[in-house]
Amino acid sequence: MSRLTVALDAMGGDDAPEMVIEGVSLACSQGDAFFRIFGDKAQLAPLVAQYDVPDDRYTIIHTDNVVTAEDKPSQAVRRGRESSMGLAIQAVKDGDAHVAVSAGNTGALMALSKIMLRMMPGIDRPAIATPLPTMRGESLLLDLGANVECSAENLVQFAIMGAAYARVVFGIECPTVGLLNVGVEDLKGHEAVKEAAKILKDAPLPMKFSGFTEGDGIGRGAMDVIVTDGFTGNVALKTTEGTARLITTLLGDAFRSSWLARIGYALASGGIKRLRNHLDPNNHNGGMFLGLNGIVVKSHGGATAKGLASAIGVALNMAQNDLNSLIMEDLKNFGGNQVSDDDAQSAGDADRNNNKEQAAAGSGT
Repeated sequence: MSRLTVALDAMGGDDAPEMVIEGVSLACSQGDAFFRIFGDKAQLAPLVAQYDVPDDRYTIIHTDNVVTAEDKPSQAVRRGRESSMGLAIQAVKDGDAHVAVSAGNTGALMALSKIMLRMMPGIDRPAIATPLPTMRGESLLLDLGANVECSAENLVQFAIMGAAYARVVFGIECPTVGLLNVGVEDLKGHEAVKEAAKILKDAPLPMKFSGFTEGDGIGRGAMDVIVTDGFTGNVALKTTEGTARLITTLLGDAFRSSWLARIGYALASGGIKRLRNHLDPNNHNGGMFLGLNGIVVKSHGGATAKGLASAIGVALNMAQNDLNSLIMEDLKNFGGNQVSDDDAQSAGDADRNNNKEQAAAGSGT
């Protein structure tokens, strides 16, 4: 495959733009991508020189417009298309980039992505997905906040997309998929979860539906893919991140408590370092917006340069393995959600020519 191009929102994130450009420098040392960097050229030009980003690996496209952390999604839709975030998404839509990456406002990024790229045929709503560290390695959790309430059909579509991701990124030929629930018994949970389980149980897809799992199943790595609604998924994600910080903080306090503990730390430093690396969110950074006609990856706003480089790597992996085509193929093979070859082929072009976009942007939908 020829060199892939990343459209990068350089102004999004707590420590942007410096963190972003440092992340680009790190990503350049790890792969062969080309970067279309959107943002304030007066700030960006000195930074690419400071971090020795090779001249043949990037171009800067200037814009003064920035989507801030305080902007509401409706505000971003109305006036964010010319922002660094909006232009990065537009580059994917126009075919000037294979993927878009931003550490900016999550709600704004989702709203702009959905309006500008539109949904894949057969998918009603997008889902935010991210891999989390577990006892077995990593598991994919989705949705993480794009949809507070979900129907059974939404959960089934999330499962299809998540299983495709696990096959591509985790390299698992037949991933196990489960639904997050308040119990593992068939009678537990609300109707949408129970109905989704019935549908997935006999789904003709390259995955193994493993039923329900409770919250502790996330850390155990009970399934390769764990599906839930956005409200529950976001709470689970924040709880997991907070628990990881709690563990590392308590470990540090314990090993600083006495001289004997310090000796113990010296003896166990190798194992503790591996634990920290496994729990470090920067090593698992990159929330994918699955279900769109294009690849968009959200980096954590507080990520380090290492974390941003990780998010870029996730986006490139999805593009290299043509994840969206795999999802489309699975949808075609799934009864009740079939998509014709003509629909799949023309979806991108139809969305690019959709004359309703301007009206949608103006109304803030």
